[in-house]
Amino acid sequence: MQRVLELKPKSTIRVLVVSANVWMAGKNNTVTNSSGLWLQCANDQCRELTFPESEQSALKAVQAFMILAIIFSFVSLVMFVVQLFTMEKGKRFYITGGIKLICWLFILIAVSIYTARFPQYFKGEQDHHGYSFILAWICFCFSFITGVLYLVLRKK
Repeated sequence: MQRVLELKPKSTIRVLVVSANVWMAGKNNTVTNSSGLWLQCANDQCRELTFPESEQSALKAVQAFMILAIIFSFVSLVMFVVQLFTMEKGKRFYITGGIKLICWLFILIAVSIYTARFPQYFKGEQDHHGYSFILAWICFCFSFITGVLYLVLRKK
């Protein structure tokens, strides 16, 4: 049962990554700004995120894949609990591992699109990737590791 408790923080981090508004951050003169997947803020005044029309489909793809990653993360948690109580001893957690690797793939796609398309709009000298962006890459790594571990893990 301890394994179930270990998985919840990773799902919580994914929710934070998607909902937090700090994928890019910076400072222009005295104005502190940050940008997420939905809002752009400057000095605690937030407005809807605006990019050129040609980038809107890429932004929607990033948003969609990150939401799918959250959904599949919770599904993998539920499937782990189901498999934990219904599976025979000695069997592997293939379904949970497969779902977790799909989650990993969604994070990879979302963060790769964001990395390729959007940092070019933040050209300030003090602009940098924010903590949400960094946490997204950390979630990417942990999703892969846990997905592979589930494929190898046997019920005892």
